[in-house]
Amino acid sequence: MEKLNLPEIAARTRPGKSGKQEIFDEIRKKFVRLTPEEWVRQHFLHFMVHQLGFPASLIVVEAAIKYNSMPKRFDILAYRTDGKPCLVVECKGPEIEITQAVFDQVAMYNMTLTVDYLAVTNGISTYSCSIDHEKRSYSFLKEMPAFEFLNR
Repeated sequence: MEKLNLPEIAARTRPGKSGKQEIFDEIRKKFVRLTPEEWVRQHFLHFMVHQLGFPASLIVVEAAIKYNSMPKRFDILAYRTDGKPCLVVECKGPEIEITQAVFDQVAMYNMTLTVDYLAVTNGISTYSCSIDHEKRSYSFLKEMPAFEFLNR
């Protein structure tokens, strides 16, 4: 897999039953198919837990939500200790350019989730922003916020 602009991880991989490579997801506690997007997701999860201080128990990976009665799946959702969701992350494979469409996708998830922080990453480039729901605006951040900052 491609080298990313995220801290390296000691990934546990194995050949899957279908012959496709799998990687162990520490959050979901199971092996999942290793795709370029999953490679990015696993690196970003490791970054969140080990560098940004997010408790693994407050992170949900690839769960379903409804948007306009249509089922959608977000990549990563982090919660504060009070149970309120605070950050949604959209991951793409390294070969996928981060475009307005990617931001639109994570913003669509946020119509249902109403978190205060969004992030998008392809493992090469990562962007995060804070949302002002009252003003219906957003501001890009210079770096990913640590859990301590979001848990206030």
